[in-house]
Amino acid sequence: METTYNADLVFYPAFCFKVSPTHFAWVKMAAADVQRLRRPRSYNGQSIFFYKNHPIRFVCVVGVIIARTDVTRRTILTLDDSSGTTLEICVLHADPKTRDNAHAQMETMHDLPSIPNINGSYQSPITSGSGPRSLTQVQTHTMRPEHVSATDGTILDISSLQPGMRVKVKGTLSQFRSTMQLNLERFTLVRDTNAEMQFVDQRLRFLVEVLAVPWTLSPEEIAQCRADAERGEVKVLKQRERAERRVKRQAEREARDYYHIQKRYEREERKRAKEALLSREDGVKLMRDIQWRKALASNDAGHSR
Repeated sequence: METTYNADLVFYPAFCFKVSPTHFAWVKMAAADVQRLRRPRSYNGQSIFFYKNHPIRFVCVVGVIIARTDVTRRTILTLDDSSGTTLEICVLHADPKTRDNAHAQMETMHDLPSIPNINGSYQSPITSGSGPRSLTQVQTHTMRPEHVSATDGTILDISSLQPGMRVKVKGTLSQFRSTMQLNLERFTLVRDTNAEMQFVDQRLRFLVEVLAVPWTLSPEEIAQCRADAERGEVKVLKQRERAERRVKRQAEREARDYYHIQKRYEREERKRAKEALLSREDGVKLMRDIQWRKALASNDAGHSR
């Protein structure tokens, strides 16, 4: 266990995080509180930060987008939630290959033949309108994956995230030049102030009841977490050993099958060679017999004359 920043704070080992109220949750926070997150030196290189000694990976924030900037391979949204500071929301651009494939698929759809409608006239399958949005708009909207989520690469359409929009964002944490950033995973637009105030109420309640109180574990709880972690490591080790034995058995079975197939092939080759030799011998005997009969027939014809 490590004590940093505050001598009264205890940073528990990672195997204790599973009992934390914040580690596996979307933690509702204000932008100012996100900027207060810190990471001990022992956790450098990991996407985990701490509020006091609460481990936090996933954050949920509500605010108004005040700026949108496109830079290389990402789009930066600046969000203001009136907490005294702003928060940058980082949205990754889709891989160029994925975008090219989507564009090629859309061009292929444009080349499809026209189809008859219920009135007997013909219309293109991608240009017919239906309601307020045409199918062309829908396909252009859904088949151009311009942005993706940071964790699993899920396609995100952030065309609605423009300055002035009130939005609820969820994402993972990162740090750029000592400034906290949120890597966008999902979002929803907040249509009214009541929903925003409800979120603020939940955020303040969680701050007072959970985040503001240091996370503490009893020695018994730590021992239980350690035992669970050790059992998990043993289980993983056994699973790995079973997988290795399975691969070894598969390799041995394939080697045996190859040996039997090779032996069968060699037997069949010997059998074919023997049959070919017998066929040649039979052919030679047959030719001799034919020649002998021809010679005998010639002799009989000569005597008859």
